Amino acid sequence: MSIVSVVKVEKDVLTSVKEAMELAEWKKYIPEGSKVALKPNLCWDLFLPGAQTSPWVFEGIVLTVRDWVSEIIVVESNQITVDANKALKRTGLESVCKKYGLKFLNLSRGEFRRVRLENGLVLEEVDLPVGLFDYLLVTIPVLKTHGTTVITGALKNQWGCLRELRHNYHLVVDEAIADLNSVIRPNFCVMDGTIGMEGSGPKTGIPKELDLILASADPVALDTVAARLMGFDSSMIPHISLSAKRGIGTDDLKKIKIVGIDALKMNFHFRQPKQNFMVRMEFALRKSRFRKIAFESPLLGMLGFGAKIWNGLWYLLIGRRYRNAILKNSWYGAQWKRLK
Repeated sequence: MSIVSVVKVEKDVLTSVKEAMELAEWKKYIPEGSKVALKPNLCWDLFLPGAQTSPWVFEGIVLTVRDWVSEIIVVESNQITVDANKALKRTGLESVCKKYGLKFLNLSRGEFRRVRLENGLVLEEVDLPVGLFDYLLVTIPVLKTHGTTVITGALKNQWGCLRELRHNYHLVVDEAIADLNSVIRPNFCVMDGTIGMEGSGPKTGIPKELDLILASADPVALDTVAARLMGFDSSMIPHISLSAKRGIGTDDLKKIKIVGIDALKMNFHFRQPKQNFMVRMEFALRKSRFRKIAFESPLLGMLGFGAKIWNGLWYLLIGRRYRNAILKNSWYGAQWKRLK
């Protein structure tokens, strides 16, 4: 029986994070004295609440585990359009790292080790960052939608442990997520549901204030419950079902024990995710006879630049309004103002 905790944030986020982790019995999966790598979701180097793991949730995890473990590092990889170091700074997480003396490891800038997969669905081998092998992984996703995979949660967050060229797996992303989690399954998961995102996530969506923290040692079970909270049927989300079939966790609600508040009675009716223009263009190119020219030549750099410009314009014209509304009207805005 997999445990998934769902906690309503009422007094403060730090306390709620600790409560969620304790309800999900985190110490069973993180032995005392372990070395731990925290993997937040830093999918964008432009700041937008709901797109990235928030500082209070991140800090709550640090405070909960720091006296139990021997070492904490923070990890994330670049994308072809995103600098992870800039994302760490602009989201406020760098300030938390400095406050507690945590080292940030940009996985794109280190060495990689090739690992072969047994019975991979689409991957026969994968290059994993050497820096991860000596640490237990705690993944910290955000409760949000994704234009390609419906949701991005505890399973999808490991996508950020691959090289920048992970975009080459986009046409088989669901199978690739299942394969990846078979070799880099997180030891524990804490999902940031304080501010989520609906619509055209994972970047250009709409922030949605939810006041929730979820936690589990089972990433499949956690994503199953998260999908239910969003109003989606997890059986219709391929990477969740495929991961369950690979034995990474369970997607059977009868085998999931939900503690805290009764999440099965909640439905936040998230807006359906949609692919934005740049994603639709990418998929069209990948399915065309121009695939090699587009993705295996210098033209890739131009496409990446175009995507960065597109996302930047969206942020300038639309995203900043969402950001400013949260900073002005939500009590969560204080965490970013405090850390600047």
